[in-house]
Amino acid sequence: MQHTEFASDNTSGICPEAMEALLAANSGTLASYGNDEWTRRACDAIRATFETDCEVFFVFNGTAANSLALASLCQSYHSIVCHKLAHVETDECGGPEFFSNGTKLLLAGGADGKLDARGIEKLVAARTDIHYPKPRAVTITQSTEVGTVYSLDEVRAIGAACKEMNLSLHMDGARFANAVASLGVSPADLTWRAGVDVLSFGGTKMGMPVGEAVVFFDHELARDFAYRCKQAGQLASKMRFLAAPWVGMLADDAWLARASHANAMARRLGNALARLPGVAPLFPVQANAVFVSMPQQAADALKDKGWAFYSFIGAGGARFVCSWATQPEQVDALVADVKACLG
Repeated sequence: MQHTEFASDNTSGICPEAMEALLAANSGTLASYGNDEWTRRACDAIRATFETDCEVFFVFNGTAANSLALASLCQSYHSIVCHKLAHVETDECGGPEFFSNGTKLLLAGGADGKLDARGIEKLVAARTDIHYPKPRAVTITQSTEVGTVYSLDEVRAIGAACKEMNLSLHMDGARFANAVASLGVSPADLTWRAGVDVLSFGGTKMGMPVGEAVVFFDHELARDFAYRCKQAGQLASKMRFLAAPWVGMLADDAWLARASHANAMARRLGNALARLPGVAPLFPVQANAVFVSMPQQAADALKDKGWAFYSFIGAGGARFVCSWATQPEQVDALVADVKACLG
């Protein structure tokens, strides 16, 4: 059966490494609420991956990871700087504002879906009076909502600016694996060594069945975070089933190998589409997502053929996302149908 699903990387099945660990955890009875060996092993694996003694919490989804992490950084009278296309602004139903009891998101522009230090400084300095919510944190999306990746120098510059302005720095890493694989740098260098205080580490889009990790590199910021998780309905009683897939994915760098494959499939797709008349790239292909413009008639015809993709995410156009499971022949079949739909 032809694979026609390019809407998102969360539509694929469970990655073999994650499934193997999940099945291994489904044996016997173990302590609940995270007091089990699998959760301990997963936390230790994340600490080893980031080469530091970080605080790790597992939640069910990315909205919870981002919203609770940002709420832990702010009071209700504070504000958070983010890009105007950031997932926390466009796709989380007010979650960050809700869980922080009203913390305001301040929206900034920036090329290719990315914030920069100058834009943050300008927004923070715009008003300092008591009638305006005081900026307290910055959140950046890695990789971004338009498939681009913050370079190591870009993250370092933002981290330095945040430190100078006494702002906490959060990274929405729903596709962090794809960014690390794209850049070829260490997870530590791309996060805490560059000034990131807390990371939402995406597991679902990586190939797990469910679950994200909230990783605090500043222990003080993690104070009482477990209570936030419980209150928000994010404390899993059978925590081992959220944690175990991390053990499988982080072993032998399987997470990076799978992300590298997804990125390679996106490059294959992006390069092929860019050669078609009537199709134009909207953003550089730097991770596992491809954004292009094409005639509406062709896009409609492509959907009529059964291909699933989004046209309302980021800055518009057609978005095609590759996953760990995407195969070259599936990419080539999509390209062939795009060509046919262009007439």
